[in-house]
Amino acid sequence: MTPTDLKKYRDILEAKRDELQNAAPARTPAIEPGSKSGDWIDHSSQESDLHVRLALKQTDSKLLRAIEEAIHRMDQGTYGICTDCENEIPNVRLDAVPWTRVCVDCKEKQSKKQ
Repeated sequence: MTPTDLKKYRDILEAKRDELQNAAPARTPAIEPGSKSGDWIDHSSQESDLHVRLALKQTDSKLLRAIEEAIHRMDQGTYGICTDCENEIPNVRLDAVPWTRVCVDCKEKQSKKQ
């Protein structure tokens, strides 16, 4: 992988990391569990909102971890190398999912096992 490609992917990863970190306060549940106000419709809406925000926060946390790991792999010189087969991950795959650890073939194999 060329230094230009590495810089491009690092910029993408850092921008996505910053975006997730800036979105974190908005995804933090605004409702304290157990706080009750309004009628049953309000309660249901508040509870639904709480579940959605928690799910988004969990998804963001997983993605943030994957991004941090990808940046670490860059620092170690192993970014763009499949962790399963150790072949180079094509730029097309990295363009689609820059935090990926595996090539398309290995991802398909993992999906079939599940």
